[in-house]
Amino acid sequence: MNSSVNPEWKQELLSALTHDGIKQEVSEPIRKLSGELLRRNPPHPVFMVGTATCGLGAGAARTMEAIRKFLRQHNLEGEVLETGCIGLCSEEPLVTIQLPGRARLLFSGLVRELVPPVLTSLLIEHQIPESGLLGQMVLEQQIPWEGVPLLQENPFFRKQCRRVLQNCGMIDPGSIEEYLAGGGYRAFAKSLHTMTPSEICDEVERSGLRGRGGGGFPAGTKWKYALNGASDQKYMVCNADEGDPGSFMDRTLIESDPHRLIEGLAIASYAIGAGCAYIYIRAEYPLAIRRLERAIEQAREYGLLGENILDSGFDLKIVIRKGAGAFVCGEETALIRSIEGKRGMPSPRPPYPTEKGLFGKPTVINNVETIANVPGLILNGRAWFASVGTATSPGTKVFALSGKCARTGMIEVPMGTPLRTIIEEIGGGMAGGKRFKAVQIGGPSGGCVPASHIDIPVDYETLRDFGTIMGSGGLVAMDENTCMVDVAKFFVEFLQNESCGKCVPCREGTRQMREILEQITRPRSAERGDDALLRFKSVLRLRNLANVIRATSLCGLGQTAPNPVLSTLRWFREEYEAHVYDRKCPAGVCKGLVRCRIVPELCKGCTACLRVCHHDAIVGSIRQTHRIEPMKCTGCGACLTACKFHAIQLAE
Repeated sequence: MNSSVNPEWKQELLSALTHDGIKQEVSEPIRKLSGELLRRNPPHPVFMVGTATCGLGAGAARTMEAIRKFLRQHNLEGEVLETGCIGLCSEEPLVTIQLPGRARLLFSGLVRELVPPVLTSLLIEHQIPESGLLGQMVLEQQIPWEGVPLLQENPFFRKQCRRVLQNCGMIDPGSIEEYLAGGGYRAFAKSLHTMTPSEICDEVERSGLRGRGGGGFPAGTKWKYALNGASDQKYMVCNADEGDPGSFMDRTLIESDPHRLIEGLAIASYAIGAGCAYIYIRAEYPLAIRRLERAIEQAREYGLLGENILDSGFDLKIVIRKGAGAFVCGEETALIRSIEGKRGMPSPRPPYPTEKGLFGKPTVINNVETIANVPGLILNGRAWFASVGTATSPGTKVFALSGKCARTGMIEVPMGTPLRTIIEEIGGGMAGGKRFKAVQIGGPSGGCVPASHIDIPVDYETLRDFGTIMGSGGLVAMDENTCMVDVAKFFVEFLQNESCGKCVPCREGTRQMREILEQITRPRSAERGDDALLRFKSVLRLRNLANVIRATSLCGLGQTAPNPVLSTLRWFREEYEAHVYDRKCPAGVCKGLVRCRIVPELCKGCTACLRVCHHDAIVGSIRQTHRIEPMKCTGCGACLTACKFHAIQLAE
């Protein structure tokens, strides 16, 4: 990864930024330098390996070493570079290969063992290997490969609109020169030299950019509140805490394109009059933190942070503050307390942070994606920003697509994109040909949308009407083998554990919801006395309890905590009834409620099931048909796994 600043490049690149404030037309020398820095036509083969967390977890470091080893062994010249994540996390390690004068080829699943045959075919035999080839990216003045589909035609990328993610997987995140060569920091220069803070706030407000971290509050309006506040000191804060299970948008964006966040944060700070900005990021993101620290250092070296930035008179310091990973610190007042060195607990509002926030001063808090939208918006204008999306939800939205989809990863789509497009076209439907059942949107505080409403558009208003929220962008797809009661229990347990305990409705209400859900899923064999009566009474209280928690909790965590319960009750009531009245789990997930039967025609009498049953619930002899004693069976499901002949099945 590039770690040095070239004095020649620095001078030329800074000239392009400072001359006349902002150059809408790039000069030929800068165009040539940009082409060299971005390796549009390199003299030797270039190998770009995705080394975000997802790539490294799949073996990207070993892939890089295998590429270097192959080049040494065959006495070949070549450059091996690190990039970020291009988005298709389920297909890592991802490697982009560019030969001189030719279009780039993207390969998926290029683990260490596959490197020699792929490179032998491409570099020595001069043939394109078909294994793992996703497509080609044709850049300016490059010769396309015949018969190779364009990457933008790949189903995963076809319906995406990559604005925030445009550099992810395409540039070295450790190189400020590559970011500048692609037009980076031009929006910041434009802001400093051609726009007043008030004009920037107006532009952001009129663009319709809404906060991408939760409620969707208009970003420009929030900035104006802080700008108009009288204070000797103001703060801009980026919330990169990202505590939702299944969410990895912030982490991946920072690991792949840290300078975009810094540029957006710098523009926002200038717009509200803040001389100091904080990035609050969880300590569990060491790679993201390292790349952020390096990017901030590089920006200082280029004079893009510090004093009198680009001779504008504007000073800015960016501070990284590591959080301990508490979910509640995603709430802005709790986050503020954590930065101040206090326990992360929410505070009543008003006053709002834009009036009295960090250290008692006016403060604006936006999440990573919101801030990452700003450079493109300022550089291209509000009309460009609003050219995609809907009237009330303009722009794009980044999602972390996970769960049971065939293709998972980080995606960016226009607001208003139907769920069906995301799940079936981008995600490739359910893995293994399973039936799609529901999708959880908005993290643990979000809700579930059933398959019957898969055609709804993804925007703030529509999701709110369905009992869920946009949230930061976690999107978990679930197939037919998912138990929705179990899903609700999982998220309620998470929220109850993460509750700060300050207010009674959240602290005690989430605990009671968890206990009710545990009663519903408790094994039949564990029931004693009046448990059945208590179960019936409790489930009737579940909805009322959820509504009380929503109405009376102090902060957003408590107010949205009932969403998983309310949405699953609304759309999957029959599953709750099966658990409560029939004492069975239709999906076969709640082991204590699993009822199994042995199909006599399929049973071989191998005794495999008998050997794993620790409750003597299976009766039979070798080579004789076995049977299950219902009164002894605990529903643990061990026999289901042990039977190789599919003779044991879930009872209807």
